[in-house]
Amino acid sequence: MVPPAESGASASATDFDYHGHKHPYHLVDPSPWPFIGAMSAFVMAIGAVLFMHAEISWVLILGFAGVLGTMAGWFWQVIQEAEYNGYHNPVVQVGMRYGMVLFIASEVMFFVAWFWAYFNASLFPSLQIEGKWPPPGIQTFDTWDLPFLNTLILLTSGITVTWAHHALREGNRKHFMQGLALTIFLGICFTAVQAFEYSHAAFGFREGIYPSTFFMATGFHGFHVLVGTIFLIVCFFRGRAGHFTAEHHFGFEAAAWYWHFVDVVWLFLFICIYWWGR
Repeated sequence: MVPPAESGASASATDFDYHGHKHPYHLVDPSPWPFIGAMSAFVMAIGAVLFMHAEISWVLILGFAGVLGTMAGWFWQVIQEAEYNGYHNPVVQVGMRYGMVLFIASEVMFFVAWFWAYFNASLFPSLQIEGKWPPPGIQTFDTWDLPFLNTLILLTSGITVTWAHHALREGNRKHFMQGLALTIFLGICFTAVQAFEYSHAAFGFREGIYPSTFFMATGFHGFHVLVGTIFLIVCFFRGRAGHFTAEHHFGFEAAAWYWHFVDVVWLFLFICIYWWGR
């Protein structure tokens, strides 16, 4: 018997009785993943500070491994709830969409902090950098070289992920998988180009306010691209396994929203740092 939530049917009392509940909500079982994830993120943050100040890397690696383990374990638990247990009925999906919107809003404020730091330093340059921006001795990147190439790559990936989304909603799994594969490929290309750009930077992270704000803003964006690419890769293998239908595909929908958020943030970075900031 196929759970009603998986078939895309609207919620009804029968749907709720299927799992022995008289309400449409999914009351999750106690899980260790929130605690493990919080502790891993804390260790990773401490490790990042130690790495920046004393070049101690093992704490950062330990925390990062814990975060990856949390993502794998927690995501698999959610996938089981959605695809095999049928808990993600239409009512639950509405709550998950609100949750994703709030998560992206928190990410927006995260990047606002880095933009704030950049504009505070650039609009009001201090005497230590002779009141100039970029500071004397800083050789910035050519706006229309690698940064522009990465802009084209990321904007194209936004088109391909939208193509994949529309194909899935229309029931065309072939085009869905093709669009998703292209998006993953473009995400990997973006990361490779940014790594190549960093390796040819004329300044280091510790060489003043410009390098610090530049690497923190663009570096955290690059980290988000990496996370988004992993998110899409998971969706790709789920798609190959037969997951997602035209009516029931919140996992991929959330990944697509996240990818579009990454696109928009990069546009602001390109305009404010690579173009205006020169």
